[in-house]
Amino acid sequence: MAGSEARPSVVLVHGAWADGSCWNDIIGSLLHEGLNVLAAPLPLTSLSDDVAALDRVLERTQGPVVLVAHAYAGAVIAATTNGRVQSLVFIAALAPDEGETVAEVFYRNKPHPQAPQLAPDVHGFIWIPQDGFGDAFAQNASPARAALFAATQRPIAVACIQEKAPSPAWKVKPSWYFLAEEDRMISPITQLFMAQRMRARIRSEKVDHMPLVTAPQPVIEIILDAVASLTA
Repeated sequence: MAGSEARPSVVLVHGAWADGSCWNDIIGSLLHEGLNVLAAPLPLTSLSDDVAALDRVLERTQGPVVLVAHAYAGAVIAATTNGRVQSLVFIAALAPDEGETVAEVFYRNKPHPQAPQLAPDVHGFIWIPQDGFGDAFAQNASPARAALFAATQRPIAVACIQEKAPSPAWKVKPSWYFLAEEDRMISPITQLFMAQRMRARIRSEKVDHMPLVTAPQPVIEIILDAVASLTA
């Protein structure tokens, strides 16, 4: 394909307690495939704010788009109404239905025994305790990487998880779901429920909550499967 405008774009959307750098181990391989790649920054201040931020990034793309979300961002990518979005990829992601909140699906099943205790601070933002990154957020990462996650974490506002979701795009657009079988943040049982509800093409792997860092290759593969469907 000639010209960047002819190539599909992959927009990667980070979840809570992270930023766009969490996709660093994914981006290089996608660029090598000749794709336009953007990591969308979310303010994590409300679901509506985050959807608006994603829409601003989508304005910087041309042609068909594959949206890829991790964790909380599943609610964000499903809420955009941009018509150039062709496919959705959920990486251990939350996917509330219309009228549901992120909190409702997050707490649908009993938390893992090693999941961190989460509570908002006086400003209405939720942080993960430092040891929560090595215990649950990315237990398969090296101690140094887990410490880096803790040092650079970005909190999520309570408003993000309490706002009711609009009608989700996964009801009308092809979706893929990467199920993390060893996830200690979002129950794998909950992940399977959401993936089946959206009738997604499911890939299940024995990975933790952050496979984009701890097991990037299968994450790359499911994204490329979604991209390949654009011309199938």
